[in-house]
Amino acid sequence: MFRILAKEKLTPFITMLKIQAPAIARKAQPGQFVVARVDEVGERFPISLANWDNEEGSITIVVMEVGTSTRKLACLNADDHILNLAGPLGLPAHIDNFGKVVCAGGCYGIGAILPIARALKESGNEIISIIEARSKNLLYWQEPLRQVSDELIMTTGDGSYGYKGWTYDPLKEMLEKGEKVDRVFAHGCNFMMMLCSEITKPFGVKTMVSLNPIMVDGTGMCGVCRVSVGGVTKFACVDGPEFDGHEVDWELLASRRQSYIQEEIRSLEWWECQQWCLTTAKSKEA
Repeated sequence: MFRILAKEKLTPFITMLKIQAPAIARKAQPGQFVVARVDEVGERFPISLANWDNEEGSITIVVMEVGTSTRKLACLNADDHILNLAGPLGLPAHIDNFGKVVCAGGCYGIGAILPIARALKESGNEIISIIEARSKNLLYWQEPLRQVSDELIMTTGDGSYGYKGWTYDPLKEMLEKGEKVDRVFAHGCNFMMMLCSEITKPFGVKTMVSLNPIMVDGTGMCGVCRVSVGGVTKFACVDGPEFDGHEVDWELLASRRQSYIQEEIRSLEWWECQQWCLTTAKSKEA
């Protein structure tokens, strides 16, 4: 079992967990992920690595509460344990001295883009980091990103902080003004990564995205995470998770991610009902 060393609520629905996992921390590289199982009745699901410390023997993940498993994980506290944690998995991000690089992160992708931006900066690149959220209170990790970026642009959908819009809006402005961008890395929801890719394609700027399909074993055996890239079937867990966004079949990816949506809704409803019953019983005992 894997002990949680620290927990921090970054936004109302996003939680940072630092976990004791020395074997994973020794091998972790930017762009990789872990597969977690919270308890014996839980499913296996992937989470990007947001940081790691080999000396401390810890890894850091950023969890967005979406379904039952992520809600369970976010409910754990320091000194609680996660039953299973496998990793690091997936191919590392391709890091090189490209020149001027835009690192775009949205929601949980803000955490995932940090180690990539750091590695790119250490490789001599000029880094422009763009992060997005619906509102000011949903932004996080501005200072860590500022430390590894030459420029940090913060965007909010409601205009409550920074640039009014989303990550792809300032990116589009830069390209339309003729600013030279040598590469883009995008982490976040499929819609955000798809739009970043659509915006950069006419300008010929290679855009790397980290795909997040449904995943089970994380080692290429189950085939659940298959995606179509350049007309070829790939397994996101072993061939990715990083792919050229211009070649991804985004429509197929979105369709496959909806495969178990009704089951996921029923699972979350059942779990929340169980939690309510436990809380009510405890309050009556008190």
